[in-house]
Amino acid sequence: MHYELCIITGLLIPMLGTMLGSAFVFLMKGDMPERMQKLLLGFASGVMVAASVWSLLIPAMEMEAGKGALSVVPAAVGFLSGVGFLLLIDVVTPHLHLGTDKPEGPRSHLSRTAMLALAVTIHNLPEGMAVGVVFAGADSGMGISLASAVAMSLGIAIQNIPEGAIISMPMRAAGNSRWRSFVIGSLSGAVEPMGAVAVLLLASLLTPVLPYMLAFAAGAMMYVVVEELIPEASGGQHSNLSTIGFAVGFVLMMVLDVVMG
Repeated sequence: MHYELCIITGLLIPMLGTMLGSAFVFLMKGDMPERMQKLLLGFASGVMVAASVWSLLIPAMEMEAGKGALSVVPAAVGFLSGVGFLLLIDVVTPHLHLGTDKPEGPRSHLSRTAMLALAVTIHNLPEGMAVGVVFAGADSGMGISLASAVAMSLGIAIQNIPEGAIISMPMRAAGNSRWRSFVIGSLSGAVEPMGAVAVLLLASLLTPVLPYMLAFAAGAMMYVVVEELIPEASGGQHSNLSTIGFAVGFVLMMVLDVVMG
């Protein structure tokens, strides 16, 4: 029962982080200051990069350590597949990134709010998959500890706090009520536990290809960082703040993984 409770808690923690960040809309007036947004975007990028390396790619290669030079193959194939998967979703899904007025993907008649929500869904899906595949690895007895899986979940939750604020506060600035902005921001994190549960339900089938799945989640997360977060964080003024945020986020996630793993 204790193990099942840990898994349930680990799956829900990332969404709670998003809800906490979305609640900033009740504490701050107007839009988020640009400097804070740059800092938080950099922080989220750092956490995701560190999680991809320490919690996903390194375990994927360690699971195949007995194969010598070939141990890197699952990590390489899985990583590139994850990047390709997110690239495909990005191309076929109409969405709108925060801070821009030009939609991406195929033409559609969806509202601005709906396209913003789809952009966030694309962003959060790989994070949910990453949490799910790490917990699946902990359950499979293939070298990933439960503490390491919880560390991954906690790290994603921490970086979801600024993400929730970055989503809800522009909604409020655009004229939505505080509660509507909070709900939209909170729901943007709902895809994460859904993605994690889907992976866990397929855990028995995924065990033989778990190294590939770990690397797949890493590739999907890195796509989001390089395609979306870093360009938004480094554009315009105050890009040095995003660099500082990146460094802090990277070190925090690395420490969490090493200490708890």
